[in-house]
Amino acid sequence: MSAESPGEPMAGPVLPPSGPPWLSHRELQVLALVAEGRSNRQIGTALGLSPLTIKAHLYRIGKKLDSGDRAHMVALAMRAGVIV
Repeated sequence: MSAESPGEPMAGPVLPPSGPPWLSHRELQVLALVAEGRSNRQIGTALGLSPLTIKAHLYRIGKKLDSGDRAHMVALAMRAGVIV
């Protein structure tokens, strides 16, 4: 049963107001590059990591933000003010 009033939109996960400790510095770097529209390969090249490592970072970010969608993860981080 929900404590929200009928007619109120359901809110997404409530994020802490600061970056760390909920997202690491590297996860914030990856998310900022995702926000620029870069692919896993492009992000990996920019950070000196493999695309599979970027995929692993995105998986962990998704678990922390309760989202598997890149655009949704970016929107949540932007709303929290941790990326611009």
